[in-house]
Amino acid sequence: MNTSLQAELDQALTATVGDMRLAVEQLADALQAERTALETADVDTLNRAGADKHALMLRLEQLDAERVQLSQGAPEASRTLAPMWQQILQSLRACQQLNQRNGYLVGIRLQQVRKALAVLTGNDVEPSVYGRAGELRTSLRPQTLAEV
Repeated sequence: MNTSLQAELDQALTATVGDMRLAVEQLADALQAERTALETADVDTLNRAGADKHALMLRLEQLDAERVQLSQGAPEASRTLAPMWQQILQSLRACQQLNQRNGYLVGIRLQQVRKALAVLTGNDVEPSVYGRAGELRTSLRPQTLAEV
């Protein structure tokens, strides 16, 4: 491969990894905005953060596919960028923890809403399951499965 083409591949890989680092930083910001929106019950901000998070995850998947493809043609640049790649992976792990923390908050809020609804409707809080027809059932009383 000629040196001009190799330099171009190296630059493309460097740019892609840089774009990934930026996208991960933006993802962390979106997750923090989501956390703040959950804590303050700000529905509009929560919706924006969720949309941003989704778009950034798609962007990261696209960039990672590019990175993998470019790494095959630019092994030297790939080795040079290895420390930056490790930082990206570490940041992604931190984002995963933030996302799990936010999911935990959502679960707590959901339990609180269910309890409030139970008080308002006068129904006891019972575990809910889906029936055979896909309807939500809150009663777990025994049902006849078959008759002879």
